[in-house]
Amino acid sequence: MRIFHIATRADWERAQREGAYTTSTRGVTLAEEGYIHASHADQWEGVRAAFYADVTEPLVLLEIETDRLGVPVVEEPPAPGVDETFPHVYGAISPRAVVGVADI
Repeated sequence: MRIFHIATRADWERAQREGAYTTSTRGVTLAEEGYIHASHADQWEGVRAAFYADVTEPLVLLEIETDRLGVPVVEEPPAPGVDETFPHVYGAISPRAVVGVADI
């Protein structure tokens, strides 16, 4: 399955150097949140509009192949009482699991 994650270009470049992507969401690490936020193809634009509209630094959209992750991906609502679910990645993302990167 393919899932998507919005990242700053700087965070993605650091992940490539260090061998692991560990930013959960804007300004929050995997260690702080416990998982990395991700989206399905039809969800990432809404996430960008809601949480990244004011970001001025370059952003990239990571396309992630879940079969290459080696860590659990769990469908969960982003908050109590929300019916829509999003994929949450419970561990670091290996750069080898990223099969596409697009400037957004």
